[in-house]
Amino acid sequence: MSGRLLLAIETSCDETGVALVEDGRRIHANVVASQAALHAASGGVVPELAARAHLRWILPALDDAMAGAGADWADIDGIAVTRGPGLIGALLVGINVARTLAWVHDKPLIGVNHLEGHVYAAWLLDPDEPEHEAPPFPLVALVVSGGHTFLLEMRGERDYRLMGETIDDAAGEAFDKVGRLLGLGYPGGPAVSRAAERAIDRKLVFPRAWLGDTYDFSFSGLKTAARRRIAAARADEGIAEDEQALLSDGMIAELAWGFQDAVVDVLATKAIRAAAATGARAIILGGGVAANGALRARLAADTEARGLRLIVPRPGLCTDNGAMIGAAGHLRFTAAGSADEDLVARPSLPLARA
Repeated sequence: MSGRLLLAIETSCDETGVALVEDGRRIHANVVASQAALHAASGGVVPELAARAHLRWILPALDDAMAGAGADWADIDGIAVTRGPGLIGALLVGINVARTLAWVHDKPLIGVNHLEGHVYAAWLLDPDEPEHEAPPFPLVALVVSGGHTFLLEMRGERDYRLMGETIDDAAGEAFDKVGRLLGLGYPGGPAVSRAAERAIDRKLVFPRAWLGDTYDFSFSGLKTAARRRIAAARADEGIAEDEQALLSDGMIAELAWGFQDAVVDVLATKAIRAAAATGARAIILGGGVAANGALRARLAADTEARGLRLIVPRPGLCTDNGAMIGAAGHLRFTAAGSADEDLVARPSLPLARA
């Protein structure tokens, strides 16, 4: 390892991520301890349980990452950690562990915006992946996850202009809600996607919230429409309101497809329109919902038709992970030239250039 090696820690929500990343590009280790099974019973993340699980898994994840990379503390040039946005208890676990490690081993500490991490996941290279061209500027970044949905224009590294964001619910949260309504469990995104693949007729049309000429998004109305469609379908199949029985597999598939198609249509259309308006050469897709096959396929077709490059990290780098924090942390540390001495958790941290 001849470049700058950062130890990166991510604990913003329900994934405990620890990674070692060289020069913001090359992944040497990327360990993620998922809490999906822990929160499945409640159908969503329970903040206190999430924080306790981070406490349980962060040191084992650290040990695994160091061993996997074959690194010791003499190899580490700095420690990057998510400072926000996220759940306050979860963030504090990562920050306090990172702060302690930085003090014990005399390493610089770099606070990273979680949202920047999702953007810069597009720059990452797996351990054995051949070198390839970095994303070209100018570009448009579409980040879609359980807590965030937004469009950015980027004309250089850490040069952001927010073009649009959700005015209510994030797309990932809407997937989780509809997944619960359909009885598909948690997390809803992958379950809804799998169900949608089984749809045959594909004729159910759900409403789209275009919000005029803006690049903003809204998914609360779509959730309401889905709830009503599902209730009507249950009545048509003779299922009482207080009955726990599920809809037929065929109807679940058609409803899942109609809902997913509405989300994908709005996301892809606005991203392509943003790229045209800014003269972008590429579109980056990031965040947990970027693992959705229908969204990837739609954007791939739309970008190819317009001569744009589409850059989507592999699914494991789209969901929360430490490597993306290492990628963003490298740029922040290089730009600042110093460590964050007064690092504090900021649950509502906005994405900004500074």
